Amino acid sequence: MTPLAAILGAVAAAWARLALPPWLVPVGCLLGWALLALALIDAREHRLPDALTLPLVPAGLAATWWEVPDTDVLRDHALAAVLGYGAFALLAAGYRRLRGRDGLGLGDAKLLAAAGAWVGLAGLPSVVLLAALAGLAVTLVRGWATGADVRGVPLAFGPYLALAFWVVWLHGAVELGG
Repeated sequence: MTPLAAILGAVAAAWARLALPPWLVPVGCLLGWALLALALIDAREHRLPDALTLPLVPAGLAATWWEVPDTDVLRDHALAAVLGYGAFALLAAGYRRLRGRDGLGLGDAKLLAAAGAWVGLAGLPSVVLLAALAGLAVTLVRGWATGADVRGVPLAFGPYLALAFWVVWLHGAVELGG
Protein backbone atom coordinates (compact mmCIF):
# COMPACT_ATOMS: atom_id res chain seq x y z
CA MET A 1 0.00 0.00 0.00
CA THR A 2 1.32 3.39 -0.95
CA PRO A 3 1.47 6.22 1.59
CA LEU A 4 -1.14 8.11 -0.45
CA ALA A 5 -3.51 5.13 -0.36
CA ALA A 6 -3.03 4.83 3.41
CA ILE A 7 -3.76 8.53 3.92
CA LEU A 8 -6.83 8.41 1.68
CA GLY A 9 -8.03 5.28 3.48
CA ALA A 10 -7.75 7.09 6.82
CA VAL A 11 -9.60 10.09 5.36
CA ALA A 12 -12.40 7.79 4.14
CA ALA A 13 -12.72 6.22 7.59
CA ALA A 14 -12.78 9.61 9.32
CA TRP A 15 -15.31 10.93 6.82
CA ALA A 16 -17.55 7.91 7.38
CA ARG A 17 -17.27 8.41 11.16
CA LEU A 18 -18.31 12.05 10.87
CA ALA A 19 -21.16 11.50 8.41
CA LEU A 20 -22.77 8.27 9.59
CA PRO A 21 -24.48 6.97 12.71
CA PRO A 22 -22.13 4.74 14.74
CA TRP A 23 -23.85 1.49 13.75
CA LEU A 24 -23.30 2.26 10.05
CA VAL A 25 -19.63 3.35 10.27
CA PRO A 26 -18.15 -0.13 9.62
CA VAL A 27 -20.26 -0.45 6.46
CA GLY A 28 -19.24 3.05 5.41
CA CYS A 29 -15.56 2.29 5.93
CA LEU A 30 -15.75 -0.89 3.87
CA LEU A 31 -17.58 0.91 1.07
CA GLY A 32 -15.16 3.83 1.16
CA TRP A 33 -12.12 1.55 1.04
CA ALA A 34 -13.56 -0.48 -1.83
CA LEU A 35 -14.30 2.70 -3.79
CA LEU A 36 -10.83 4.03 -3.03
CA ALA A 37 -9.25 0.81 -4.31
CA LEU A 38 -11.35 1.00 -7.48
CA ALA A 39 -10.45 4.65 -8.02
CA LEU A 40 -6.73 4.00 -7.61
CA ILE A 41 -6.79 0.96 -9.90
CA ASP A 42 -8.74 2.79 -12.60
CA ALA A 43 -6.50 5.86 -12.39
CA ARG A 44 -3.45 3.64 -12.92
CA GLU A 45 -4.75 0.92 -15.26
CA HIS A 46 -7.91 2.38 -16.87
CA ARG A 47 -9.98 -0.59 -15.76
CA LEU A 48 -12.39 -1.40 -12.95
CA PRO A 49 -12.01 -5.04 -11.91
CA ASP A 50 -15.22 -7.05 -11.62
CA ALA A 51 -13.87 -8.71 -8.48
CA LEU A 52 -14.26 -5.40 -6.65
CA THR A 53 -17.10 -3.79 -8.59
CA LEU A 54 -19.68 -6.57 -8.84
CA PRO A 55 -19.83 -7.48 -5.11
CA LEU A 56 -20.80 -3.87 -4.39
CA VAL A 57 -24.21 -4.47 -6.00
CA PRO A 58 -25.46 -7.15 -3.57
CA ALA A 59 -23.60 -5.41 -0.73
CA GLY A 60 -25.49 -2.21 -1.50
CA LEU A 61 -28.81 -4.02 -1.54
CA ALA A 62 -27.95 -5.75 1.74
CA ALA A 63 -26.89 -2.45 3.34
CA THR A 64 -30.08 -0.84 2.10
CA TRP A 65 -32.18 -3.60 3.64
CA TRP A 66 -30.20 -3.41 6.88
CA GLU A 67 -30.65 0.37 7.09
CA VAL A 68 -34.30 0.46 5.93
CA PRO A 69 -35.96 -2.98 5.91
CA ASP A 70 -38.70 -2.03 3.47
CA THR A 71 -39.41 -3.93 0.23
CA ASP A 72 -40.35 -0.72 -1.63
CA VAL A 73 -37.00 0.86 -0.76
CA LEU A 74 -35.15 -2.32 -1.71
CA ARG A 75 -37.03 -2.46 -5.02
CA ASP A 76 -36.10 1.19 -5.71
CA HIS A 77 -32.41 0.45 -5.13
CA ALA A 78 -32.51 -2.74 -7.23
CA LEU A 79 -34.17 -0.82 -10.07
CA ALA A 80 -31.53 1.91 -9.74
CA ALA A 81 -28.81 -0.72 -10.11
CA VAL A 82 -30.40 -2.08 -13.28
CA LEU A 83 -31.02 1.38 -14.74
CA GLY A 84 -27.54 2.60 -13.83
CA TYR A 85 -25.91 -0.30 -15.62
CA GLY A 86 -28.29 -0.06 -18.57
CA ALA A 87 -27.85 3.68 -19.04
CA PHE A 88 -24.05 3.53 -19.13
CA ALA A 89 -23.99 0.32 -21.21
CA LEU A 90 -26.26 1.99 -23.79
CA LEU A 91 -24.16 5.15 -23.71
CA ALA A 92 -20.99 3.09 -24.23
CA ALA A 93 -22.54 1.16 -27.13
CA GLY A 94 -23.84 4.35 -28.74
CA TYR A 95 -20.47 6.07 -28.47
CA ARG A 96 -18.70 3.02 -29.90
CA ARG A 97 -21.14 2.93 -32.81
CA LEU A 98 -20.82 6.66 -33.55
CA ARG A 99 -17.08 7.06 -33.02
CA GLY A 100 -15.77 3.59 -33.83
CA ARG A 101 -13.88 3.37 -30.53
CA ASP A 102 -14.61 2.90 -26.86
CA GLY A 103 -15.40 6.00 -24.85
CA LEU A 104 -16.86 4.47 -21.70
CA GLY A 105 -16.09 1.03 -20.36
CA LEU A 106 -18.51 -1.50 -18.97
CA GLY A 107 -16.60 -1.27 -15.69
CA ASP A 108 -18.05 2.22 -15.37
CA ALA A 109 -21.52 0.78 -16.05
CA LYS A 110 -20.99 -1.84 -13.34
CA LEU A 111 -19.80 0.82 -10.90
CA LEU A 112 -22.89 2.91 -11.65
CA ALA A 113 -25.01 -0.20 -11.04
CA ALA A 114 -23.31 -0.54 -7.67
CA ALA A 115 -23.99 3.13 -6.95
CA GLY A 116 -27.65 2.58 -7.79
CA ALA A 117 -27.81 -0.30 -5.32
CA TRP A 118 -26.48 1.99 -2.58
CA VAL A 119 -28.12 5.35 -3.37
CA GLY A 120 -31.37 4.39 -5.12
CA LEU A 121 -33.18 6.10 -7.96
CA ALA A 122 -33.18 9.52 -6.30
CA GLY A 123 -29.40 9.53 -5.87
CA LEU A 124 -28.35 8.10 -9.22
CA PRO A 125 -28.61 11.35 -11.26
CA SER A 126 -26.53 13.13 -8.61
CA VAL A 127 -23.80 10.50 -8.88
CA VAL A 128 -23.60 10.98 -12.65
CA LEU A 129 -23.76 14.79 -12.42
CA LEU A 130 -21.08 15.09 -9.72
CA ALA A 131 -18.80 12.58 -11.45
CA ALA A 132 -19.11 14.37 -14.79
CA LEU A 133 -18.48 17.79 -13.23
CA ALA A 134 -15.47 16.52 -11.27
CA GLY A 135 -13.98 14.79 -14.31
CA LEU A 136 -14.52 17.86 -16.46
CA ALA A 137 -13.04 20.22 -13.85
CA VAL A 138 -9.92 18.10 -13.30
CA THR A 139 -9.41 17.69 -17.05
CA LEU A 140 -9.76 21.42 -17.70
CA VAL A 141 -7.41 22.34 -14.85
CA ARG A 142 -4.89 19.73 -16.02
CA GLY A 143 -5.04 21.14 -19.55
CA TRP A 144 -4.72 24.70 -18.31
CA ALA A 145 -1.84 23.87 -15.92
CA THR A 146 0.16 21.93 -18.49
CA GLY A 147 -0.83 23.89 -21.57
CA ALA A 148 -1.66 20.58 -23.24
CA ASP A 149 -4.59 19.94 -25.53
CA VAL A 150 -6.66 17.49 -23.49
CA ARG A 151 -9.17 16.73 -26.24
CA GLY A 152 -9.02 13.05 -27.11
CA VAL A 153 -6.82 12.18 -24.12
CA PRO A 154 -8.20 9.06 -22.38
CA LEU A 155 -9.82 9.81 -19.04
CA ALA A 156 -10.28 7.23 -16.32
CA PHE A 157 -13.85 8.02 -15.24
CA GLY A 158 -13.89 5.52 -12.36
CA PRO A 159 -12.18 7.79 -9.80
CA TYR A 160 -14.76 10.52 -10.37
CA LEU A 161 -17.62 8.05 -10.36
CA ALA A 162 -16.33 6.46 -7.14
CA LEU A 163 -15.97 9.84 -5.41
CA ALA A 164 -19.43 10.98 -6.49
CA PHE A 165 -20.93 7.63 -5.39
CA TRP A 166 -19.28 8.03 -1.99
CA VAL A 167 -20.41 11.64 -1.51
CA VAL A 168 -24.01 10.93 -2.52
CA TRP A 169 -24.21 7.84 -0.30
CA LEU A 170 -22.86 9.78 2.69
CA HIS A 171 -24.71 13.06 2.16
CA GLY A 172 -27.65 12.42 -0.16
CA ALA A 173 -28.66 13.59 -3.59
CA VAL A 174 -27.87 17.04 -4.93
CA GLU A 175 -30.93 19.27 -4.87
CA LEU A 176 -31.14 21.65 -7.79
CA GLY A 177 -33.65 24.45 -8.02
CA GLY A 178 -36.17 25.42 -5.41
